[in-house]
Amino acid sequence: MATARRRRTGRPARQTPLLYHWGGTHDPLPVQEVRGVGRTGHLPFGGEAPPWIHSGPPGEPFDFCGYVRRLCADIADRCDEFRHVRTDRVLFAVTQARNGRAHGLQARVTPLRFHGGALYRRHRGSRYQVQRLFLHGREMLYLMTFCLPRFLNQAFDDKIITLFHELFHIGPRFDGDLRRHAGRYAVHSSSQHRYDEHMAKLARAYLAGDPDPDLHAFLRLNFAQLKHRHGDVVGTVVPRPKLVPVTEDAEPSEVIHAAVRHP
Repeated sequence: MATARRRRTGRPARQTPLLYHWGGTHDPLPVQEVRGVGRTGHLPFGGEAPPWIHSGPPGEPFDFCGYVRRLCADIADRCDEFRHVRTDRVLFAVTQARNGRAHGLQARVTPLRFHGGALYRRHRGSRYQVQRLFLHGREMLYLMTFCLPRFLNQAFDDKIITLFHELFHIGPRFDGDLRRHAGRYAVHSSSQHRYDEHMAKLARAYLAGDPDPDLHAFLRLNFAQLKHRHGDVVGTVVPRPKLVPVTEDAEPSEVIHAAVRHP
């Protein structure tokens, strides 16, 4: 590996890690409480969650990522369009919304490979790699992140369509790359409206197939209702993967190992 550059203070500059490992005794997956922002954290009088909508044991923290993972696994099992998705290779996470506005980022999928599943890409003469994420020794190929509490404060239909929207971005080869469409608009196709209509159609077909209602019941509750029932809403919080320059002779086994507890 190249010698680390030194800062003006004379101390070596911190190297950007190429690997993140979580899941062991000393490097658990980082979990944080989601904060209410603006009025989103306040439950209006009489606005408690209906008792017939299940979201886990009251008084225990609501694990948002765990519930989303189980729902996505069921969607992948039931829907032909998502049979290629392996949720054990998708890391589900949350990011904290900075304000209480309804509009803005709801969710995103970050691919952990380049076009065609390539580990490296050249740009302006330099070689780059996406930071690689491992959980319990298994490499993740996608990072799916939800912006909370904003996502939870959408209507149920909007939430489940957003979920299908993000799942559909996962490439059909499941090689770490995104699904790519022909033409100029490779990620969302040439018509955002038709794309959204297609996602709504897939979501309706899934719900019409009579899945276990407890898998998606939490989407019928907003952030304040979940927080009031469970005390806390928590989720996995990890650094968003970066592009890191690597030397020409670097091999995957030569990258820097980093056990990170907090992003």
